[in-house]
Amino acid sequence: QVQLVESGGGLVQAGGSLRLSCAASGSILSFNAMGWYRQAPGEQRELVAKITKGGSTNYADSVKGRFTISRDNAKNTMYLEMNSLKREDTAVYYCAAEFYLPNRVVDYWGQGTQVTVSS
Repeated sequence: QVQLVESGGGLVQAGGSLRLSCAASGSILSFNAMGWYRQAPGEQRELVAKITKGGSTNYADSVKGRFTISRDNAKNTMYLEMNSLKREDTAVYYCAAEFYLPNRVVDYWGQGTQVTVSS
């Protein structure tokens, strides 16, 4: 069973930075993709950034140029560097890992970490 544990959330002023980490219980190279999602109160969960096994990345338009997703295969850890934070970035941030099977996608989720951006 895959376990994902996020850390690094907290309270930060607008314009500040945070780095989130997602530590996996096994080799992250076994995942076809990993990503960061977020959910604000009363909102649906949305994709923030994703990184594939091959290293390709994609970002939500709202975070392009401010957030950077990366991973350290040796540490089995994925990161989200968040700069120039805005109040609208306030949300619970979740780490996810995906396995692509022939006819379905199996995904695993962390428990989430709160990010609060104050003005």
